[in-house]
Amino acid sequence: MTSYPDTSPGSLFATTISVAGHGGDQIEAYLARPAGDRSRGGVVVIHHLPGYDRQTKEMVRHFAELGYDAICPNLFSREAPGADPADASAAARAAGGVPDDRLVGDVEGAAAYLRALPAANGRVGVIGHCSGGRQSVLAACRLDLDAAVDCYGAFVVGEVPEGYALRVTNLLPDLPNLSAPLLGLFGALDQHPSPEQVAELGRILTEQGSDFEFHSYEDAGHGFFAVNRPAYNVAAATDGWDRIAAFFGKHLQPAKQEG
Repeated sequence: MTSYPDTSPGSLFATTISVAGHGGDQIEAYLARPAGDRSRGGVVVIHHLPGYDRQTKEMVRHFAELGYDAICPNLFSREAPGADPADASAAARAAGGVPDDRLVGDVEGAAAYLRALPAANGRVGVIGHCSGGRQSVLAACRLDLDAAVDCYGAFVVGEVPEGYALRVTNLLPDLPNLSAPLLGLFGALDQHPSPEQVAELGRILTEQGSDFEFHSYEDAGHGFFAVNRPAYNVAAATDGWDRIAAFFGKHLQPAKQEG
């Protein structure tokens, strides 16, 4: 484990590390932590398909600023170790994307790393955008997590188009195993997922008694959190960040009770 000195309130530390992912593979990850030894939860950030990029690392630091230990595993470490994010993304796309089982193993390893940190309170949440939104739901269905955030993840429900570049399926078989509270943030102008698919997911989760809350933004499309893209929507992203902070504050801050 990397140790950090206590400094003034508001300070944080960020570094690149190696963690054990699926099958024990050592993969690159980006870690950010607030200063001090106050007990806190952790957040696993699943990067989007464009890769383990600067914008995603800014999100990791944002969670550290909110008071969490946060980590983003580089899901493309195996396809393109050390490559530029765009090149790594291209390599991963060419391979059909990240296999679901491998994704789950990498998130499991990242969550275990967070839970082993000295200030960890044992609670870990997961968040993802775009492809990472679907993967966040997947992880919350297959792992012991305390909260999950899905930011416009496609193909949680609905049919994957024939000839789609990535080898993915919907998560209908997994959804009954969703055990963590889920926050979903969507754009009403998006088609992947479409408003109809968001409504379908909401019906399924309601019928099975899952703990969830969804918010859709009328004037936002896909990728409205992406500050470096034309789809960025200031109002939707600002409100979304506020909801994420409140959601993780509710589910990740209290220490787990023993016994």
